Amino acid sequence: MISSLKQPPFNYRETIKNILRKFSIPWAVTIIFLAVILIIPMMALILESASLGWENFWQEATAEVAVASYIFTFGTALVASLINAVMGTLTAWVLVRYDFWGKKIIDATIDIPFALPTTVAGLVLATVYSEDGWIGQFFTPFGIQITFSPLGVFVAMLFIALPFVVRTLQPVLQEMGSEIEEVSWSLGASDWQTFRLVILPPLIPAISAGVALGFSRAVGSYGTIVIVASNIPFRDLIPPVLVLQKLEQYDYVGATVIGAVLLFISLVLLLIINLLQQWGKRYADN
Repeated sequence: MISSLKQPPFNYRETIKNILRKFSIPWAVTIIFLAVILIIPMMALILESASLGWENFWQEATAEVAVASYIFTFGTALVASLINAVMGTLTAWVLVRYDFWGKKIIDATIDIPFALPTTVAGLVLATVYSEDGWIGQFFTPFGIQITFSPLGVFVAMLFIALPFVVRTLQPVLQEMGSEIEEVSWSLGASDWQTFRLVILPPLIPAISAGVALGFSRAVGSYGTIVIVASNIPFRDLIPPVLVLQKLEQYDYVGATVIGAVLLFISLVLLLIINLLQQWGKRYADN
């Protein structure tokens, strides 16, 4: 008891100072900002959908119109991404390896889908690919309608996702240089062997990352696609438009469930992208 009486009194000021010394303002600001902007809205969506119960959630998530929109959107985005993998690689190769008049202008236009407002991009595509548009008029005689059809959504996804592949590949090609190609040719390899065995392997991680980013962007796009599509269920309806239609019908439960499904799919895609980037980093280190 005597020893306890000899203990110094609790110093509140010193305790607060010690806490403040360990407190990091940048860390706290970052956590608060991410919580308000990112984490809390996602948690609200998850908790709201979870409150419906598994049976109701599954019924809404697997409704025929919802499943049809998932299949159409992901299938179209996958085909568009695979084509962009080829054409984006070719475009990046030409921009890095060739010098020609207007190269800087063409290089700058690659970023237009990034900078252009999505509704403006949709309006431009709907005008150019319409039945009497600059490009659409060449398909009209063959009975091919691009705008307000699934083909219009496909063209819009190509437009949206192309810059991701090109901009991901360009730094890798610039760093690679042309020396390894010249060495391969000097050793007697053909052009095809040089491309397949020397050039392509180091590009695969960058191509994969660009395709994954473009695929994610195409799946989540709304403003561009809603203008060039007819937005008819079981034809070319995409999930973001389905969410809006449900909100307009005051079906908040259905909109919440579709939003939660899109959130889950987006998280899976981000996980795949991170794995591809880590694989690419390990590949480059080796």
